[in-house]
Amino acid sequence: MTHIGKQACGEAAGRVAARIMRGQPGDWGMDIESWDWNPGVGIIALMDYYERSERQDVLDFTIRWEARNRSQADSRKVINGMAPYAVYPMLYELTGDAYYREHALRIGEWMLTEAPRTRNGAFEHTVTESEQFAEQAWADTVFMAVLFLARLARVSGERKYAAEALHQLQLHFRLLQDAGTGVLFHGWDCTRNDPMSGARWGRANAWVALATPMIVQELEGIMAVPEAIAERQIRLLHGLNAYQAENGLWPVVVDRPDYRHELSGSAGIAAGFRKTAKLGWVGDSYRAAADLTLARVLEAVEEDGSVGGVSGGTPVLPSEEDYNAFEVRPTLYGQGLALMLFNEYL
Repeated sequence: MTHIGKQACGEAAGRVAARIMRGQPGDWGMDIESWDWNPGVGIIALMDYYERSERQDVLDFTIRWEARNRSQADSRKVINGMAPYAVYPMLYELTGDAYYREHALRIGEWMLTEAPRTRNGAFEHTVTESEQFAEQAWADTVFMAVLFLARLARVSGERKYAAEALHQLQLHFRLLQDAGTGVLFHGWDCTRNDPMSGARWGRANAWVALATPMIVQELEGIMAVPEAIAERQIRLLHGLNAYQAENGLWPVVVDRPDYRHELSGSAGIAAGFRKTAKLGWVGDSYRAAADLTLARVLEAVEEDGSVGGVSGGTPVLPSEEDYNAFEVRPTLYGQGLALMLFNEYL
């Protein structure tokens, strides 16, 4: 990136981060004051931004946000609600407050011993809403829950969390990766032994493409990462690279070029390209592909810092067509994925 490009990313990152912190009470998409995956992604991205910017106001906001919302956490003890805990290890290291470490260990034990699993051992994708997705494994889980386990392993030194993180990552790859294209299905029904609608949803691919190098980085020096994980990540990125549109974005269903382009999935995939290249698993062509995406995501940042072109919160839908028809709205996870892409250039 040129100096001008870095400056543009810095300005956009600041506006997007400010929009996350400002929130919008009563609007599910932008309400930061709740304990769930959507604000959790925003908080994870804010702390990723703090690591690069060292802005004290961002750290102070995150500390206050956790204190305000921790009372909700125990009533939302589901896999999708694990996302906010991913910042606990870093908060512990930055503040020295033992609460973060002790509570993270308690949640880690819950995940290892009590969290519902499918018949083949994958975390069942439980959510804070009343809906049940029995025997379903979703790509979302890798970012929402497995990333936390990897970070907990690093801060605690407990190898059992690292082992479970790698086990879950391999399981989700094995269940969700399409042998023909290398890209991922959104979910897998372990009772029916099929990918349900069979949609290769963009944001599902983003969750795994981005979380995998983050998990690997957290586990460096703690536990060796199986070669199969690197091989599957490379296959995933190779498959995604083949579906990138000329404008740098991906369709809402990645192998459907006739479908609309979607910003959050595209930003997450591009950030995953950058992070995986840093591991040395893929070459510079993936950085160039991410640069194309960056230009389009920068254009999607509105004056108030909102990121446009983001699909609403999406369960595994009945058909590919339903993904293309789903609502488009600003969301905290859309803000977060865009911010994580910008952070890669700071």
